[in-house]
Amino acid sequence: MQRRIAQCLLPVLLLSLSACSGLMRWGNEPAQRTSSAGRTPAAAAQVRRSDGDSYTVRPGDTLYSIAFRNQIDYHELASWNGIDSDFRIIPGKVLRLKPRTDRPAAKPVTVSPPVSRPQSPSDAERVASKPVPSVIVPASPSVIVTPSAPVATPVFTVPPSAASSGFEWFWPTTGTILKTYAPQAGFKGLDFGGNFGQPVFAAAPGRVVYSGNALKGYGELIIIKHNDTYLSAYSYNRHRNVNEGDVVTAGQPIGELGNGPENKPFLHFEIRERGQPVDPMRFLPKRETTPGAKLSGN
Repeated sequence: MQRRIAQCLLPVLLLSLSACSGLMRWGNEPAQRTSSAGRTPAAAAQVRRSDGDSYTVRPGDTLYSIAFRNQIDYHELASWNGIDSDFRIIPGKVLRLKPRTDRPAAKPVTVSPPVSRPQSPSDAERVASKPVPSVIVPASPSVIVTPSAPVATPVFTVPPSAASSGFEWFWPTTGTILKTYAPQAGFKGLDFGGNFGQPVFAAAPGRVVYSGNALKGYGELIIIKHNDTYLSAYSYNRHRNVNEGDVVTAGQPIGELGNGPENKPFLHFEIRERGQPVDPMRFLPKRETTPGAKLSGN
């Protein structure tokens, strides 16, 4: 009888021990290690890489595209990171996005004024006893100097585009202006509508320094360097006709109007002056510029 009771209770005891073991394992399960901010180490490292002070170069990046993304003059970006004049960077390199501020300040140098030795009485007596030679100045005719009249400097009225850049700019595409430059509202350039596949033109002569899609929020992007001061950017192309290093002329087709954020034909155009967005209307020929206005071809 006792053997039969033990046989009946054995499965119950085993089931109870299994449940307890499961509870013990669940309660002692090691939690995923997180940082002080509640993020995993990988997430914390990702935040540190994008904290605004540095950037880790990824495949497809160029110095120009990184400077463009962060609104920095590419010359300064190269200088802060000791990059040569070829502006070549490699994936994995961490770039500083701000100048160094931890350099020790130069110590002030205190310069003591020279101490002059007082003249002894004997020296003064010797100087006073020496005869002073007479100097005869021959008479010379009076010279009357007549001031010349000031030379008038001619004043020229120079168009803003010629005064700032030194070359003529062209409209980057035909179509409808959807938005104009309004930095307070976050608009850094001009937005155009039109037809899928219509040409996108180089707004000024220069060299292509970026042609790709690695910059989020710009789609298929083309950046042209016009000189050491000015860049222009053309985003949301359906097709890019130029590659990095290509030399282009003003008005040359460089791409095709593509699909914008609202799934409509769209071109976003910017001009950067020393890394900062500026109003393209300062440079483009005079046209009807109100939003919704039609633009004729160049």
